[in-house]
Amino acid sequence: MAQIYISLGSNVNKEHNLAVGLNTLLTYFPNSIHSSVYESEAVGFAGSNFYNSVLGAHTDMALDDVCLLLKRIELENGRTRQDKKFSPRTLDLDLLFYDDVVCDSPAQLPRDEVVKNAFVLLPLQEIAADFYHPTEQKTIQEIYRGYHNPQQKLWKVEFESQ
Repeated sequence: MAQIYISLGSNVNKEHNLAVGLNTLLTYFPNSIHSSVYESEAVGFAGSNFYNSVLGAHTDMALDDVCLLLKRIELENGRTRQDKKFSPRTLDLDLLFYDDVVCDSPAQLPRDEVVKNAFVLLPLQEIAADFYHPTEQKTIQEIYRGYHNPQQKLWKVEFESQ
């Protein structure tokens, strides 16, 4: 069984789309853990605030299959592949870790956003403080303690999956 962590994000009808994305993931990964939901300003473009969270689970799915599943769920929820890197999102699902795999294909693992963006690092730290980052050679909690980017503001929000 592989330990995986998936970030969820939305800034288009964000409450609905994050709930639908989370509930869909829970059908595939029922014994998972889900962080609190955080709201943050858009990073890299002017746009509506995002809701972000992280889900952790164990799976016997192969890495390729997890990546395909995430893309399919995004598409089913209005995501288009023509979207620019920094643009509004109905649903953004990114595989952050698949055990300690380091690769660039079928996804960049570990995802570089883990150490760059508070909206990924804070919810990940909440549910995976002791997870060891294979390229940083530190736990998520150690990375979080050393993180400092005052330009990235986020705050916890009340969230109920529907």
